[in-house]
Amino acid sequence: MNNNILVIGASGQIGTELTLKLRQIYGNQKVVASDIRNGNYEVMESGPFEILDVTNKDDILKVIQKHKITQVYLMAAMLSAIAEKKPKNAWELNMNSLFNVLDLAREKVIDKVFWPSSIAVFGPSSPKQDTPQLTVMNPSTVYGISKLAGESWCAYYHDKFGVDVRSVRYPGIISYKTNPGGGTTDYAVEIFHGAKAHKSYTSFLSENTVLPMMYMDDAINATIKIMQHEKFERYTSYNLAAVSFSPKEISEAIKKHIPDFTINYKTDDRQGIAESWPQTIDDKQARKDWNWEHKVDLDELVREMLQGLHFAV
Repeated sequence: MNNNILVIGASGQIGTELTLKLRQIYGNQKVVASDIRNGNYEVMESGPFEILDVTNKDDILKVIQKHKITQVYLMAAMLSAIAEKKPKNAWELNMNSLFNVLDLAREKVIDKVFWPSSIAVFGPSSPKQDTPQLTVMNPSTVYGISKLAGESWCAYYHDKFGVDVRSVRYPGIISYKTNPGGGTTDYAVEIFHGAKAHKSYTSFLSENTVLPMMYMDDAINATIKIMQHEKFERYTSYNLAAVSFSPKEISEAIKKHIPDFTINYKTDDRQGIAESWPQTIDDKQARKDWNWEHKVDLDELVREMLQGLHFAV
């Protein structure tokens, strides 16, 4: 049987593990991985892989036709910290890629689209505690602006053209299997590498900066679960929540396993970005509409990361 799922951005932090999980569920040959660059060895060797420029609609169409794709997971994006340094490039990549895929869905070339949004859609005026599904949004980063605009365009294509597009707002994602990709929450991955290699870490966020986070397994499960759900009557980019913590809190959790671990603080421009984002997220709409639930708390997250890095190095 021909492939019918295409993951664009399969060399990224989430895309890598998403591809492998989808292949586990649907079969290696039914899930095509693609990216503008080569990626994880297992992704490239376990199933089809295509070099693909997501800003070129014709290139996407060729891959879709070649593999008879019916669903696209659009994971390619320039993340917050890097986007601030290359704002126009970030806008062009993040928006043009979305338009290309939405247009292919509008033209009935594909049936269903997953596009990730982010807590970056919220801004300084958004409530910091239990940030609701619908609230004030005034993002202060290029990444956040592009995600908020993308949410509006997804809603427009759903309402005007009947495009079946699904979306969640990811918090910070934590995994030991792939390197972080230039986000403001990346300290929560880097800290484990520092703990294992040097028993120390210097955080670019201050000690009490609380942000919403999520273990990769929960993020992958949410992504696949929302795509497997029956068709939604309306488009919503759903809030997702799991755990929230500060650098100080996660360092204390690491010390339970590595007692002589130390953390220092030297903030940079990512501190301002973090301060504009929520600290905790209200995701009861996702839990109600499609039975979302997270499974990994902070202590289990720390255990999984330290154990995973032990076997990875």
